[in-house]
Amino acid sequence: MLKPLLKCRTGFLTQLVLVVMLGVGLSGCGGFFDKEEDPTRNWSAQQLYNTGKDSLEEGDFEKAIEFYQKLDTRFPFGPLAQQAQMETAYAYYRSNESASAVAAADRFIKLNPRHPNVDYAYYIKGLARFDQGRGFIDKLSPLDPSQRDPGSALESFQDFSELVTRFPNSRYAKDARSRMLFLRNNLAKHEMHVANYYMRRGAYVAAANRAKYVIENYDQAPSIPEALVLMAKAYKVLGLNELSSDAVRVLKLNHPQHPGITEVEALTLTN
Repeated sequence: MLKPLLKCRTGFLTQLVLVVMLGVGLSGCGGFFDKEEDPTRNWSAQQLYNTGKDSLEEGDFEKAIEFYQKLDTRFPFGPLAQQAQMETAYAYYRSNESASAVAAADRFIKLNPRHPNVDYAYYIKGLARFDQGRGFIDKLSPLDPSQRDPGSALESFQDFSELVTRFPNSRYAKDARSRMLFLRNNLAKHEMHVANYYMRRGAYVAAANRAKYVIENYDQAPSIPEALVLMAKAYKVLGLNELSSDAVRVLKLNHPQHPGITEVEALTLTN
């Protein structure tokens, strides 16, 4: 009775081992077949570039970046690789990936400092930072740009400034100058937001210094009259009458109809 039972168990164990081995073998084969080879592995640089360019024009920026990066990796030298590097920066910019766009533009500038279109890389850097921090909700809302963090605005201004300084005749210089003016005015306006905050908190010295900074660094900005008024008020409260009068005199000379003149004079009469 024992021998048939032992034989039965041995047969069962053998079948179990075979099933396990077969399962492992099949899973291995399945993994082998699941790993598809890259269909672009034998593509030429021109094929990779053309496909990336088509994806870019269709608005599929992620796909464009993928093909451009393959081109850059497999064929790192030559005009197609240079063009792919430049268009990668643009694709990142259009994807609202500002940091990646700036990094790609910086890489292009470093690798191709004498490229005839290197001015475009500086322009893309400025554009990426110009729009940095503007999320979907921010673009839909009427938020005053001067109330945003000025960090990216300062960097954008510097990028555009470098562009117009290095390449004054660039096709992008005119737009860069327009954006610089916009950024400059908003940076001045941001400083006035801070100055008014200090004024409301009774930090009159800080308020006057901030207004003075606007006057000294943002000549002809629309915020200049407001800065003069605030500076005159802050100095008046501090008892610095001569400095206050100087600010009013400049205000009258350049903006004789400004309502802030009456405000400062009224403040003088009540103190």
